[in-house]
Amino acid sequence: MKTNDLISLLAVDAAVGMRLGRMLALAVFAGVVASALVLLLTVGVRPNLATAIETARVLFKIGFTLVLAIAACRLVFLVGQPGRSLKARGFQLAVPLVLLAIAVLSELSVLPSEAWTTSMLGKNAGFCLFFIPVLSLAPLAGFLFVLKNGAPENPGLAGASAGLAAGAIAASLYAFHCPDDSPLFLAVWYSIAVLVITTVGYLIGRRWLRW
Repeated sequence: MKTNDLISLLAVDAAVGMRLGRMLALAVFAGVVASALVLLLTVGVRPNLATAIETARVLFKIGFTLVLAIAACRLVFLVGQPGRSLKARGFQLAVPLVLLAIAVLSELSVLPSEAWTTSMLGKNAGFCLFFIPVLSLAPLAGFLFVLKNGAPENPGLAGASAGLAAGAIAASLYAFHCPDDSPLFLAVWYSIAVLVITTVGYLIGRRWLRW
C-alpha cells in the first residue's frame, strides 16, 4: 500500500470515529434527559434521598450503576467501528461486576442468614423489572441509531452492547428512586432488568444492524 493511500485510510477512520463519537455523545445526552424526565414526571426520586445518599449502600448502588453505564457506553463507541479491539473495554466491564461481587459477599457476611432472602426480594422487585426497561427505551433507540450509521462487524454484539448501555443508564437513574438498597437486591433484580434489555438489543441488532 502506498503512503498516500495509508494516510487517506487513516483520515477516513479518524473522521468516522469523530462522527460516531459526536453522535454517541448526543445519544447519551438525549437518552439520559428523556429517561430522567420519565422518572421525574412519574415516580420521582425517593423522598429521603438527601439523607439516604449518605449511606454506604445507596452510594454503592448509584456508583456501581454509573460505572457500569460509562463502561458500556464506551463499548458502544468501539463496537460501531470495524477493526477496533474490544478486549480492553470488555475488561473494564468486569470491574463493576467484581465490585458488585465484593459488595454481595460483604452483605452476606454482615446480615444473619435468615435475613438474606428478605434483603434479596426487597419490596419493589416487580416494579424494578418493569421500570428499568421502560427507562431504557430512549437510550436504546439512540444507541441503535448511532450504530446504524456506523459499521459494526458483529450486529448482534453491537445490539447487545447498545442494550447493556441503555439498561445501565436506566438502572443508574432508577437507583435515585428505588428504596431497596441491598447489594443482594441490586445483584438480582437490577441485573435481570439490564439483561432483558441487553437481550432485546441483541435481537434487534442482529437484524437491523446488518450491513
